[in-house]
Amino acid sequence: MVRASKAEPEFEQQRIFLTGGSGFLGTSVQAALARRGVSDVVAPTSSEVDLLDQSQARAAIADHAPDTVIHLAARVGGIGANLVAPAQLYLENLMLGTNLIEACRIAEVPKTLVIGTICSYPKHTPVPFSESSLWKGYPEESNAPYGIAKLAQLVHLQANRDQYGQRSAYLMPTNLYGPGDKFHPDVSHVIPALIRKCVIAKESGAEEIEVWGTGGASREFLYVDDAAEGIVLAAELWEGPGPVNLGADREMLIKELVENIVELTGYDGRVRWDDSRPDGQPRRAVDAGRARELFGFTARTDFKDGLQTTIDWYLANRELAESRRS
Repeated sequence: MVRASKAEPEFEQQRIFLTGGSGFLGTSVQAALARRGVSDVVAPTSSEVDLLDQSQARAAIADHAPDTVIHLAARVGGIGANLVAPAQLYLENLMLGTNLIEACRIAEVPKTLVIGTICSYPKHTPVPFSESSLWKGYPEESNAPYGIAKLAQLVHLQANRDQYGQRSAYLMPTNLYGPGDKFHPDVSHVIPALIRKCVIAKESGAEEIEVWGTGGASREFLYVDDAAEGIVLAAELWEGPGPVNLGADREMLIKELVENIVELTGYDGRVRWDDSRPDGQPRRAVDAGRARELFGFTARTDFKDGLQTTIDWYLANRELAESRRS
């Protein structure tokens, strides 16, 4: 392990180049940087800098000369999107990271922080997931193209560190939720999809809702503002070759999640489980001990409080929330 040096400029004086800065997580990271006192943040949209274009990625990093790059930009979706467009998810995520990492290496950016995914873990991983388990099997099939594309970026960073001395860090947040999430059915993950389903069912007076799977799979959910704080802590305080989980230290069954959402949205109908549909990975929760040890990260948001805030945001911003944002 190598800790980040205290060389000038101090963190609050640094120029941060943030990809995906207008997205769900990126918006929270920008707010966390502002709270930390960082004012020089460059966060171009994909229409301003297309990271799928190698020349644009290199020109953007060279022109802005950042002290730290935080790479959040990704193409994501839930189980449905993973099954419909696996090749697109694989190739675009691979190239987004590859082009950016190489641009940072060539420009000799002092630190490159890349956000990975726990979808990279093997399908059958002892719970809670430890970083040492990352290479012990193949990811759950519906997640594999996305998870492997992101995992390739860890290999890329490690190879560049060994050959060129590129300083970097790689974080793997667990499933995120919170205000600003995507509620369009083509791209939503489980929490926004269920919130939308329950709200629509309540409004229409539907007697039941259908939920994919058996409810027996488990997940861990990290509030987006907590994840953002962890990313900013790592950007300031840590760099090293190994992956680091970000988690909330709370695993729950999907059945329990559905019960919470039904309660908080006020839906009073039945829940019908469609066990012909996939559950996805059987269990998913991470060991967040390394993040606590290396840069002092601990998630602080109570799950039901965060869930209520997410529901309230959705109800107040439905047109935006349900728009087709990739």
